[in-house]
Amino acid sequence: MTTETRNAPRDRGTVALVRTAGATLALGLLVVLAGALTSGSAAAYGALVGTLIVVGVFGFGTFAVNAVATLMPSAALMFALLTYTLQVLAMGLVFVALSGSGLLDDEISREWLGGTVIAGTLGWLTVQVVLSTSRRIPIYDLPAHQGGGG
Repeated sequence: MTTETRNAPRDRGTVALVRTAGATLALGLLVVLAGALTSGSAAAYGALVGTLIVVGVFGFGTFAVNAVATLMPSAALMFALLTYTLQVLAMGLVFVALSGSGLLDDEISREWLGGTVIAGTLGWLTVQVVLSTSRRIPIYDLPAHQGGGG
């Protein structure tokens, strides 16, 4: 007696990426609202910029790792480590550019920006871990056609 198996295409992480970005945007919008209500427009702008930084940097990194894992699974871990390093570098460069622009403390609250980046990063990582551990990922892919020799 054999059990019929379903040969569905493997989930490449797009659903997890969209859900994680959506959850992080929702968290960021709550922080923007809290900043606007408690500390004014500079806090709201700081929270908004922080949210966009987190979603942009982590979203692009996750998309790139998923693309490499799809094309070359054997290089996925190496590329993920490289991507993490580049994400840290990208965030640092964004902060240096914002500090040099003169927008911080005048138009954008430095405290709300930093706090939102920290909260957004923790939120992003939490949602990624929950979604990644709850996905059922097979160890191997079944062949496209199995000959049933009976």
